[in-house]
Amino acid sequence: MAIEDKIKLLLDKREEAKLGGGQKRIDSQHKKGKLTARERIDLLLDEGSFEEFDMFVSHRCHDFGLENEKYLTDGVITGYGTIDGRLVYVFSQDFTVFGGSLSEMFAKKICKVMDQAMKVGAPLIGINDSGGARIQEGVQSLAGYAEIFERNILASGVIPQISAIFGPCAGGAVYSPALTDFIIMSKQNSYMFVTGPKVVKTVTGEVVTDAELGGAMVHGSKSGVSHFVAEDEQEGIQLIRKMLSYMPQNNLEDPPLMPCDDPIDRLDDSLNYIIPDNPNKPYDIKDVIHAIVDNTEFLEVARHFAPNIITGFARLNGMSVGIVANQPNYLAGVLDINASRKAARFVRFCDAFNIPILTLVDVPGFLPGTAQEYGGIIIHGAKLLYAYGEATVPKVTVILRKAYGGAYDVMSSKHLRGDINYAWPTAEIAVMGPKGAIEVLYNKKLAEIEDAEERENFLRKNEDEYKAKFANPYDAASYGFIDDVIEPRNTRFRIIRAFQALATKKDTNPPKKHSNLPL
Repeated sequence: MAIEDKIKLLLDKREEAKLGGGQKRIDSQHKKGKLTARERIDLLLDEGSFEEFDMFVSHRCHDFGLENEKYLTDGVITGYGTIDGRLVYVFSQDFTVFGGSLSEMFAKKICKVMDQAMKVGAPLIGINDSGGARIQEGVQSLAGYAEIFERNILASGVIPQISAIFGPCAGGAVYSPALTDFIIMSKQNSYMFVTGPKVVKTVTGEVVTDAELGGAMVHGSKSGVSHFVAEDEQEGIQLIRKMLSYMPQNNLEDPPLMPCDDPIDRLDDSLNYIIPDNPNKPYDIKDVIHAIVDNTEFLEVARHFAPNIITGFARLNGMSVGIVANQPNYLAGVLDINASRKAARFVRFCDAFNIPILTLVDVPGFLPGTAQEYGGIIIHGAKLLYAYGEATVPKVTVILRKAYGGAYDVMSSKHLRGDINYAWPTAEIAVMGPKGAIEVLYNKKLAEIEDAEERENFLRKNEDEYKAKFANPYDAASYGFIDDVIEPRNTRFRIIRAFQALATKKDTNPPKKHSNLPL
């Protein structure tokens, strides 16, 4: 064969591979409002940067007629490229080839890019759109899943791993995304579940649709499995690009420092008046966040799940930070099971990847009730406590208003190795609120007072005394538990200076095989 013919054969095979399962199936994908595997990669990566691996791979199965049906790439596109000039590895499942089902060779392709990403220390992005295990291959496909899971586990905390769900993701396939750092789902066509509607109906009698069982909003708001719910695939892909801009390439590097034209000494007078005079009145903590971060930009994580606590990424003088903040606008900012899980996971991600943590505190305590106790609030609350205590990255805390009881300890207090802890003049640091405290302290005395007016006067007098002692930051500051009481409008400047001072911080944990996190 002449060289021209060999080159033509190569080019023909490349064209064949790019067609996946054929034009008819590509058209079907588009009719569902879905992009193809290659279109997703083109949108995700910098133009012209994609380098593909294993384009000519096909399956090795000889059962159930599959020996007569083979496609190049075998249902997954793999390789590397750049996002904003930074190296990333990617795999994108191709639903046009056997419904994106996972085979032995499909798994080997994914494992190859995972191994390569670990070798060079670069983020891994997986785009999921698959019908699950390829049934014709039996245990080979199951083994393929487990090989991927093991690599997800070993890569955890070493390189950032992001999963996008842009179609079905069911059965064993869900556990690879669950092992990664962040999951993005599209409202239009994505769903995740361990067992589908048909199995659910057979086993439990429940009648439920794909969307009701495992749609984007279900996992975004009820289960907390998905961290981002995108309107469509295009928005989801832009979210991935945005998210990576806050992260380092791996656990041995620092996040990228961006140019900043927002003055560090910018004052925001509105912060001086944002805390209501009535301690039971809510306000929006996001107004505080937007006022202090660079150019009001804040990328919220898990926005629809446990809205009583806010988590997300921002920049302070160009430096990437993770923010955890109680939200008085929802359940008064109380800590519950879901809020504890959400924040603990986020704190551990930031700590793993050298992202400093800013904590904004306004918390009345833990949510009481049998539902919380039976659900294990003790264990789940301990997760957040553990995450903060374990973290060695720079930690700056600002107490805005309430910091009551054990919740004060949990929210990155000085006692959990908080580096710099500030308070606003409106801060109240105490075991509990004034009314509850007086009812406990003077329980017997109150029982003896029969006259309602006399009882009310007694309560008011002692509440005022309690407030004078504890409804301020100065008692805690007198013990050094608060490093300074700061003027609210100057918060941006003070926290930026604090993080600058902590840039060379070195803190370690005792040598151990691994910790035993309260799961």
